[in-house]
Amino acid sequence: MKVLVTGGAGFIGSHVVSAALSRGWDVRVVDSLAKDIHPRRPTVEPGVELLAGDVCDPDVVAQALEGVAVVLHQSAKVGLGVDFSDAPGYVRNNDLATAVLLAGMVRAGIGRLVLASSMVVYGEGAYHEQNGDPVRPGPRRREDLQAGIFDPRSPVTGDLLVPALVSEEALLDPRNVYAASKVAQENLASVWANTTGGQAIALRYHNVYGPGMPKDTPYAGVASFFRSALSRGEAPRVFEDGKQRRSFVHVADVAEANIASAQALCAGFHHPFRAYNVGAGEVHTVGEVARTMSAINGGPEPAVTGEYRLGDVRHVTASSALIKAELGWEPRRGFEAGMAEFMAAPLRGD
Repeated sequence: MKVLVTGGAGFIGSHVVSAALSRGWDVRVVDSLAKDIHPRRPTVEPGVELLAGDVCDPDVVAQALEGVAVVLHQSAKVGLGVDFSDAPGYVRNNDLATAVLLAGMVRAGIGRLVLASSMVVYGEGAYHEQNGDPVRPGPRRREDLQAGIFDPRSPVTGDLLVPALVSEEALLDPRNVYAASKVAQENLASVWANTTGGQAIALRYHNVYGPGMPKDTPYAGVASFFRSALSRGEAPRVFEDGKQRRSFVHVADVAEANIASAQALCAGFHHPFRAYNVGAGEVHTVGEVARTMSAINGGPEPAVTGEYRLGDVRHVTASSALIKAELGWEPRRGFEAGMAEFMAAPLRGD
């Protein structure tokens, strides 16, 4: 089977390529090789066909799709951005590129898509009232954040809410430009599937970490920032009180979720469009991550700053029960071992 991996020279994409090769699949990669993402020109594994080009270019897409059975769409502009001036870049690289890709798939007669989505589509995660009733919080109040009160309040009672695991049934509530672009990607994939007879699976990645993560960019993940600080002998800086809950999932497990999705699409999948959470089975706080990485490195204790950023969400932790039940996927890399590997492995840009 031949698969196309867009963004296959990137962090997650390169792991997806490795996982596909391990199955004996033929792999083609299309990647812009943009210098802001790849300061040094990346290499791909032997046997991989690399096409350097922009997914926004219909001619590049047409060439990339020749002979392909499944598209694993990983290319995107990621991260929360710096400010709203980033919006055109997110819309172009995420939404326009996805539209061009899907239009090309129609012309090429290709009907199977795995889309890299994100937990950010949910905004805040799942919560319930102190009495156990589920509730959807609004944005956190600036006055609470300034006072060091970081958990969201009930829109009904004003009490602080209790976090829970978010499922795919939760309403989508994007709270930054990147999140809005990921919701738009999912909507485009859903419309494409329902109007063309194609099938699409959107994988809502939670906090992905692992070897090859980018370093020292405004769009890198929190684990990368902590790792870079420790490599300089500095204490990792943890925003808020460090108790933000996340599902940290190893990039190799994310790659396996892509493989399971491609296999399902080729084996008679029963949905035109389906979204799945891809997160770890364990819940960890951002502060725990910083302390674990510091202990592995023998570095200084994290500095919990109390700083905050408007637009950041407090808790997003995944229930990945649906993808386990329907596709048989579950994370296999434990947190401690995964973090130890991550601390020893090179980052992208080292």
